[in-house]
Amino acid sequence: MLLSELNCHPEILAEAVGRFRKKRILVLGDVMLDRFVWGSVTRISPEAPVPVVEILKETACLGGAANVAANICGLGAKPFPLAVVGNDAEGEQVRARFCEIGASVSGLMIDKGRSTSVKTRIVAHHQQICRTDREDRKPPSPELQQEIVDWFRNHLSVVDALIVSDYAKGLISAGLLRKILPLAKSAQRVVCVDPKARDFRIYQPATVITPNIAEAEHAAGMTIDDKQALLRAGRKILHKSRFDHLLITRGEHGMALFEGGSRVTHIPTLAREVYDVTGAGDTVISVLCLGLVTGLSIRHAAILANIAAGVVVAKLGTASVSPDELLAAIQQAST
Repeated sequence: MLLSELNCHPEILAEAVGRFRKKRILVLGDVMLDRFVWGSVTRISPEAPVPVVEILKETACLGGAANVAANICGLGAKPFPLAVVGNDAEGEQVRARFCEIGASVSGLMIDKGRSTSVKTRIVAHHQQICRTDREDRKPPSPELQQEIVDWFRNHLSVVDALIVSDYAKGLISAGLLRKILPLAKSAQRVVCVDPKARDFRIYQPATVITPNIAEAEHAAGMTIDDKQALLRAGRKILHKSRFDHLLITRGEHGMALFEGGSRVTHIPTLAREVYDVTGAGDTVISVLCLGLVTGLSIRHAAILANIAAGVVVAKLGTASVSPDELLAAIQQAST
C-alpha cells in the first residue's frame, strides 16, 4: 500500500506520532495475563496423536485491555487502565507489569470473588500449537461497579480520550456503559470501542467502533463474503447503531472505514509477513485513538492504525509497536 494511493501525506502521520507523548488515554476493559510456553517438538506422544512439546522457556506479558494500555505506553503516551483483577498471583503480576511500564494502577480494582483472566499459548517452532484459557466471566458486584463509575468520573477531566476494550470477560455490560459513556460525551472526549457484544447499540454514544469481520457479521446479521456484502453490512451497522464512524478490520484484506454519511474507504493491508495476529486489534484501537486525539481525521487515523498493525503481525506473540518502528513503517509506505 502506498500512501499516495490513499491521498495521504506521510508528513501528516509522522507529525501526529510526534505528538503522542503528551496524550493521556483512559482504558476501560477486560485485562488479562498472556502466558507463553515456548518449546520444540521432535516426537508424537505414544499416549495420543498429539505432539510432545519440550519446554525451553516461559514468558508472560499484559493481554487484552492491558495490552491496549501497554501499546499506548509503548507509543509514548500515558495510559490510565480501569479494570478488575482477582486477588491472586496473576492479578499481582498484572499490577506489577503495569508498574514496570509506568502505567497508573489506581484504577485496577481487586475482586476477591473472581480469578484473573489468563491465556496460555503453547508455541513450538514459531507456531502456536494450542491455547488454554482460565477466566471468570461473572460481572463485578454492584458495589464494585459503582467504584468503577466513581473512579471514571473522578479521572475523566485529566484524560484526552476513552478506549473501551471489551473481551467479554464480564466487566463491560450495558448497565455499566449507560453510566459511563454519557459522561464521556458530555466531557467531549473521543471514545473508541473494540466490541464483543452482538448488539453494538450498548456502546452508544461513541466516536468510532472497530469490529473485526466476524463481529461485524454478528452485528449485521449477515455473512460478509464479498465487497458488496461488506458495504451492505457496514451501512446496516451504522444505520442501526448510529455511531459517528465504523472501522471494520479484515485481517489480510486490510480495513474498511465507514464514515457518517455514505463515504467508504478501503485500506489495503501493509503486512508483508504475518507471523502472529495476537494483539493486533489492541494495536489498531490504540493507534487509532491516539491519532484522533492528536488532530488526525478519522481517515488518516485509520491509515496510521493500519500501518501499525502491519508492524505487529510480523512479530511473534503479544506485541506492540514503538514510535521509531511506526515512523519507519510510515516512511516505507510512502516509497
